[in-house]
Amino acid sequence: MPGTLYVVATPLGNLEDITQRALRVLREVDLIAAEDTRHSRKLLAHYAIETPLTSYYDEIEAQKSAQLLRELADGKSVALISDAGTPGIADPGYHLVRGAIEADIPVVPIPGPSAVAAALSVCGLPTDRFVFEGFLPAKASKRRRRLEELRAEPRTLVIYEAPHRVRETLSDLLDVFGDRPAAVMREATKMFEEIARGKLQELLARADSFGRGEVTMVIGGAEEAAVEAPADLDAEIAELQGQGMHTRQIADDLAAKHGLPRREVYRRIVRGAGHTS
Repeated sequence: MPGTLYVVATPLGNLEDITQRALRVLREVDLIAAEDTRHSRKLLAHYAIETPLTSYYDEIEAQKSAQLLRELADGKSVALISDAGTPGIADPGYHLVRGAIEADIPVVPIPGPSAVAAALSVCGLPTDRFVFEGFLPAKASKRRRRLEELRAEPRTLVIYEAPHRVRETLSDLLDVFGDRPAAVMREATKMFEEIARGKLQELLARADSFGRGEVTMVIGGAEEAAVEAPADLDAEIAELQGQGMHTRQIADDLAAKHGLPRREVYRRIVRGAGHTS
């Protein structure tokens, strides 16, 4: 019989934020696959857990999955953990979980901390619907392009960001989204935890005062427009295309002119004939 793969959530920072079930599983499994063994040893030492550790991080995830799947197939049980929070959520885990499912190896979640859930619970923004975008591109041009694609998204948006890019990302969010309500959570559950709430303009003005540490941002969604597209919209699109205007500029101009979601105008252009860019 194969072993079981346990996907175990671990504390974001405060070592008290771990379930009794997670501690039991970490003690009972044959092996713990950890994103950074040096980091995870601190948690295990705190709770006197002596289970063997092996590395499982981004750069070796694909090749290490094969090794761990062989261990599981031989009947060993394995716990997958990340440095903080729930494995697989913008952390290594996908390849191993996917491989275990395909090999009919049981995969069991041991739920617990998640930076996404923590930020949403205290942001003060609507949480009945949200979308998690993970890390935005590090390169400014690609980041802005992705934000343009997300501008008309009506659901609350959650992203992770590196501490040294907080100012740049807030500036891009303000430029592309406008001055929406947002929240920045830094060092969640740790000694210097900080949660800043306000409009993007306010948060940008405070950006230099934010300390270092892991950052989760929550941004209010776009207001859903109830405006109906004019009957001659396709004709306007064709006219602007005839003038040699690029698709993105057409979408920007017509969305602003008619008060329509830019995403919907863009899709309408792409679906039509004569797509120029």
